[in-house]
Amino acid sequence: MQLSDLKQLKIAVVGAGYGGAAAAKALSLLGAHVDVYEQASRIREVGAGIGLRPATMNRFREWGIFDAVARVSSPSDYFEILSADATPIMSESWPGMDDYAERTRTHLIHRGDFIEALLGVLPEGMVTLGHKLEGIEDKGDHAVLAFANGTTAEADLVVGADGIKSVVRKLLFSEKEPVFSGEHAYRAVISLDDAEGMAADDNLRMYIGRGTKIYLLPLRHRGQVSFDITALCPDGTWAPEVTKDDLLATVQGFDERLVALTRGLDMDTVNIRAVYDIDPVDTWHTDSVVLVGDAAHSMLHHQGQGANSAIEDAGALADALRAADTLPEALAAFQATRKPVTDELQRISRAGWSEAGIDDVFPGQKPGSPGHVAAPAVPAAGKE
Repeated sequence: MQLSDLKQLKIAVVGAGYGGAAAAKALSLLGAHVDVYEQASRIREVGAGIGLRPATMNRFREWGIFDAVARVSSPSDYFEILSADATPIMSESWPGMDDYAERTRTHLIHRGDFIEALLGVLPEGMVTLGHKLEGIEDKGDHAVLAFANGTTAEADLVVGADGIKSVVRKLLFSEKEPVFSGEHAYRAVISLDDAEGMAADDNLRMYIGRGTKIYLLPLRHRGQVSFDITALCPDGTWAPEVTKDDLLATVQGFDERLVALTRGLDMDTVNIRAVYDIDPVDTWHTDSVVLVGDAAHSMLHHQGQGANSAIEDAGALADALRAADTLPEALAAFQATRKPVTDELQRISRAGWSEAGIDDVFPGQKPGSPGHVAAPAVPAAGKE
């Protein structure tokens, strides 16, 4: 689209999470007028740590916000997969580090620091809180949003970045409900001093065994470690009630240091949730509305690609708007670019990880040998 057209474009972003904040930044750099509407009265990101891949960090460099994110994260060179008893299975440098003019490493960051960094680079007044979307009317060349507080907003383009339970998706694209994975995720942040010496560097480690996966993601810039247990459980309650004994049962047979970390957790600080994703959505856009991030392709966290995919969506949407002649053409190009990638990531993320199954996916990679743990044809595995 011509620069003059982009500057006249009025965009409404629904949701101020990773995808919404990133989309707002990328689209505002085109010169468009962007407003972000968030249902929460304050932004509070719970959970623990995530890894921002080289492609994501390069997007931040393109947008001029690399330093803002780097200041609150730790650069990482590689990740490892180990058995429950800490026997090495695979080790790999993060793919993509040398794909850019400047070497770009994966950065490990706390979820709260990440969303604060993203929102902190948006112009003052761009984000409006306390606006819960209740209705959307697609009029072809524009759309009208209706909020629970009685206000409305019109935009040439509405970006639905409202997460796995997306109202935009449900009203315009798909009424399919989120799908329970049969797993729980238990996440906490602990002091580096309490990590049993298991976080001596800035690299992610995943321990797998008996249907349980334990992720240790150092946040050494904070003096902390992100500790994540993902375990099989039939209870699909969104926020299940879980005891310390329940957690200890999931790590039975693991390295004693990991058991000790679990035993030492303060349950009041553990974020507990059932793990859900969505089935692939056939269509992400109309002529004036488009889905991004979890609203379009929520995926399980086993490949560590949820937040990274949302950032890539934001960049690809901005690229498509810049390159296409019209808004509908841009949205079609965006979906054509991103959907095949995220469909595959959703599929592979559902496959998960198991010690027994690694050799089926990566023939010849025996325990203790170096090897590539990247999912075929998509960015590599790791913690999201």
